[in-house]
Amino acid sequence: MTITPFPVASIAERLAQLRAAPPLVHCLTNEVVQEITANAVLALGASPAMVVAEEEVAEFAAAADALLINIGTVYSAREAAMRAAVSAANEAATPWVFDPVAVGALAYRSRFARELLEQKPTAIRGNASEILALSGRNAAGRGADSADSSDVALDAAIQLAQETDAVVAVTGATDYITDGEKTYSLPYGNILMTRVTGTGCALSAVVAAFCAQKDHTLDAVAAACAVVALAGGDAARRAQGPGSFVPLFIDTLYRIRPDHLEEIVHARA
Repeated sequence: MTITPFPVASIAERLAQLRAAPPLVHCLTNEVVQEITANAVLALGASPAMVVAEEEVAEFAAAADALLINIGTVYSAREAAMRAAVSAANEAATPWVFDPVAVGALAYRSRFARELLEQKPTAIRGNASEILALSGRNAAGRGADSADSSDVALDAAIQLAQETDAVVAVTGATDYITDGEKTYSLPYGNILMTRVTGTGCALSAVVAAFCAQKDHTLDAVAAACAVVALAGGDAARRAQGPGSFVPLFIDTLYRIRPDHLEEIVHARA
């Protein structure tokens, strides 16, 4: 399979579309990362909503432009809410993104993750260890952290995309985004993003925001991953460490413009 870079012009086009028609993103995400997730989505120009009650999620998921399901802090009540939200999203043809946090490490979340796969997510975004485990392969993850490289997980990502009909993004030093037939590479990762809780989870919400465009999902997911990685890399170059990185990251997402992307790409070369 040929792996190709994702064109900067395509990233810019997708970002411009998102800013022109800001989507409402229903984030059923883990409790550790709700603030950075909401702030990242807001900074980019979309609207997040953290509606979690089982009594409300179905109604809201059907009305939202996209849904995120993140199982980082899953438990019985949250599981029930996620099931209801996914069912409503599928019925309403609302695109939804699955973030299989720490899958493979524990039996309960792994079982639930595999059941969610049967509900046909639009896209799956995970680190290398999560994608390896979700595809049934051996992984070396430590909780939500990956001990595998994205290069090692590429074949698993392609297999998972073919089996689920979802676009799969495996993120790391290089991000790979695949629909099982075509694969994009994004060599924009920065190690500082792994030293802050929630950057990957925030990325999954941004992926959902881009998926709201509902056309050419592979390109939408690639653009989302590129925007977050480029913003993260730009912020990391100016940060003194994890504490100063977070506000710079949010500011960069807010300030990033379609015509600014080429400059950021050249700056990291």
